[in-house]
Amino acid sequence: MGIVGSDFPREHLDFWRNRSVNLDGLQIQDGKTFHWHGRYHMDMNARDTLDTQLGVFGDFHPVVPEEYTHSPLVFLANIQPELQLEVLQQMPRAQFTVLDTMELWINTSRAQLTEVMKQVDVLLMSEEEVRQYTNQSSILTAVRHFFTLGLKYVVVKLGSYGALLFGADGTYFSAPSYPLEEVVDPTGAGDSFAGGFLAISRRFSQMLRDAMLLMILSARLCMGILLDLLPVRILVLVA
Repeated sequence: MGIVGSDFPREHLDFWRNRSVNLDGLQIQDGKTFHWHGRYHMDMNARDTLDTQLGVFGDFHPVVPEEYTHSPLVFLANIQPELQLEVLQQMPRAQFTVLDTMELWINTSRAQLTEVMKQVDVLLMSEEEVRQYTNQSSILTAVRHFFTLGLKYVVVKLGSYGALLFGADGTYFSAPSYPLEEVVDPTGAGDSFAGGFLAISRRFSQMLRDAMLLMILSARLCMGILLDLLPVRILVLVA
């Protein structure tokens, strides 16, 4: 689900339609598509946001197609917290909910973001954003704060170093990343990261470790990694 402006290239939409991807939840309106512009630091783990233009997202209100409301799995991608809440309210059958966010919403919509956190099961957040939100230098202390909001799991993204999974039940797992000699562009890696997690976690209580490994692999693929360089075991996991 989402919205794009009239400037969005139609060939990209055709690419997904030709692969049987359901786009019923996508709105197309006159105006500019959401735009983000930033500068990555030398190690690619940190970035500076230079420009954010909401475009048609500024007046967007998601309308969940009836077909989608039967899904037990909901991923709230990185948009305004108010819109994430609107999606949740339209998904009464949700059994497993995952939230992604970014520094912009921590700075501008903290109260609304906190409200979303109280209503979901899993939070995906970068190490830098975890410290920014909680004002804690210790990741473990920060994660414990999130659990007081009712979250069941917190996934802390460590950029090129992998990710950490924390569970309110004491679950802990550290997943290393697949090393790359050259990073093409990490923009969009977080979305691929989340997609890998959702691909496995649809089984809910099982295979969280495999979900961690798959989402890290998905993020690396986004950055231009070649499939023929991957270990066979990980390729089997993707399949």
